[in-house]
Amino acid sequence: MGFLYFLGTNFLLTFIASILCVCFAPTAAGPGIPEIKAYLNGVDTPNMYGATVLFVKIIGSIGAVSAGLDLGKEGPLVHIGSCIASLLGQGGPDNHRIKWKWVRYFNNDRDRRDLITCGASSGVCAAFRAPVGGVLFSLEEVASWWRSALLWRTFCSTAVVVVVLRAFIELCHEGKCGLFGEGGLIMFDVSNVAVSYNVMDIVPVAIIGIIGGVLGSLYNYLLHKILRVYNLINQKGKIYKLLLSLSVSIFTSACQYGLPFLVKCTPCDDLSMCPTNGKSGNYKQFNCPNGHYNDLATLLLTTNDDAVRNIFSTNTPHEYQPFSILIFFTLYCILGLITFGIAVPSGLFLPIILIGSGYGRLLGIIMRPYTNIDHGLLAVLGAASLMAGSMRMTVSLCVIFLELTNNLLLLPITMIVLLIAKTVGDSFNPSVYEMILHLKGLPFMDADPEPWMRNLSVGELIDVKSSVVSFRGIEKVSNIVDALKNTTHNGFPVMDDGDEVEIVKLHGVILRAHLIKVLKKKWFLKEKRRTEEWEVREKFSWVELAEREENIEDVIGVTKEEMEMFVDLHPLTNTTPFTVLESMSVAKARILFRQVGLRHMLVVPKYQASGVSPVIGILTRQDLLAYNILPVFPHLENSKGREKSN
Repeated sequence: MGFLYFLGTNFLLTFIASILCVCFAPTAAGPGIPEIKAYLNGVDTPNMYGATVLFVKIIGSIGAVSAGLDLGKEGPLVHIGSCIASLLGQGGPDNHRIKWKWVRYFNNDRDRRDLITCGASSGVCAAFRAPVGGVLFSLEEVASWWRSALLWRTFCSTAVVVVVLRAFIELCHEGKCGLFGEGGLIMFDVSNVAVSYNVMDIVPVAIIGIIGGVLGSLYNYLLHKILRVYNLINQKGKIYKLLLSLSVSIFTSACQYGLPFLVKCTPCDDLSMCPTNGKSGNYKQFNCPNGHYNDLATLLLTTNDDAVRNIFSTNTPHEYQPFSILIFFTLYCILGLITFGIAVPSGLFLPIILIGSGYGRLLGIIMRPYTNIDHGLLAVLGAASLMAGSMRMTVSLCVIFLELTNNLLLLPITMIVLLIAKTVGDSFNPSVYEMILHLKGLPFMDADPEPWMRNLSVGELIDVKSSVVSFRGIEKVSNIVDALKNTTHNGFPVMDDGDEVEIVKLHGVILRAHLIKVLKKKWFLKEKRRTEEWEVREKFSWVELAEREENIEDVIGVTKEEMEMFVDLHPLTNTTPFTVLESMSVAKARILFRQVGLRHMLVVPKYQASGVSPVIGILTRQDLLAYNILPVFPHLENSKGREKSN
């Protein structure tokens, strides 16, 4: 009966979390961090920050974590923080936006990026109660463009979060709010043990780092294979997504309830504290007689946070049997691989911490004669090493673990472990978030171009593209409508007649959204002429021009007579676009594209003769990605291999 109650409760909670994601907000499934990372890199990730996604993410995350699944709330909290920031910046959801004047100042791309970065930092701070770690996480992992103003803004956001958290923890002391605030502001405090190590302890620390790097890269490899299988299952329909989630829930519940029967009961040392049968505790009685406890049940039949506290516990060298730790480690390796990717909000942080702490504690038992470092501290180092081996973060992870454990003496060996694990992991495969970005098909642009890109010029890249679509400064309405209907381009060069005969000069670039605004408002002229500034200000406001979500299908009622009219594009054209010479290397153009945060880069000829267009093409993000270039220029694959061997 106990098993059926346990299984039924977890099944119901998983069903609620999964049905919300499957039917109402599919983008709420998963951690959301890869999509946030892509958005802050300049990639449009639709339906990621709406009110529905926020609601499903909150309720779904509560259900999934409460169901005992091997996932964390940290990733979803980062996404929740970003959703709240985005909704505040745009004045609410799309259908019910607040039109206050001060809200409109945030209705631009840069401020929205900054707000979402602050939201991501706040999410990490709320998850780990680590304000400085949250700022560094955004700097190291999430944001592609960083500036000094953003540093203090994210720091201010995390400071507010930690003050509010502290206030609620004080209000909720003595269990008035359930498990919230358990352990105080420091989640996994290990400051009660004296950290003492010598030169010889570097050997076990280095071994933990190497194992963390190898296991982290192996975890990424296996997760990549499983996610590919899950993608095939999920493509079959909503019912398959739901069945996959429920199957994982049944398997997890069966393992958590059944595996503790395999281990022997351990006698209690202190009968006043052992055994325990409450919602949490370090000595779960489970199936044992009075005066005994089941150490594996203590780790499995509890919340994930309490499981981490138990396995991080210091001065407990004989509390857990090696066989129990081995079962714990093996189980969470399997659950960590099969749980991520199902249709529920899920995070990667806590599963990786549980796996890493398991083998860290196991190594502590094995190397007991050779090191003085406490088993709990070795579990902390194991968790840190696996996170660095999988996620490839160093500085932010180091600070997060310091704020999690409240033990500054761990800093030197934590730094060594993180550096070794990241170095070993990088030699095998990319980080887990980069892998997920690739699986989702998000065109993320890394900071460093491929070496072989130096051997290719942007002129050669333009030659294999279709010819550029451009407009004259005063263009016919019919030409604009045809171009918008027959292409998906977001920007179009605008040309003007030069001072000399047969010389055409570049005036600038006009956006697709602005052209659609012109057509919707029917800002047409009966004769070819330049408009005055007051005419433009009378027709368009800056708030309207800041809107980007426009569709050509929304334009209706353009008559045949209007098709023969003209539009003056000069007032709506960006007259200072970024241009590069056709002789520039793709590597250099790519660095410029990413660092400035461009959407279009115009390629101009080295020499302009009469009758030759001043623009030979436009480069976009997709044109500068390696996996789009190599199929067109297969000979570069050979030079890629030669440079790698050199």
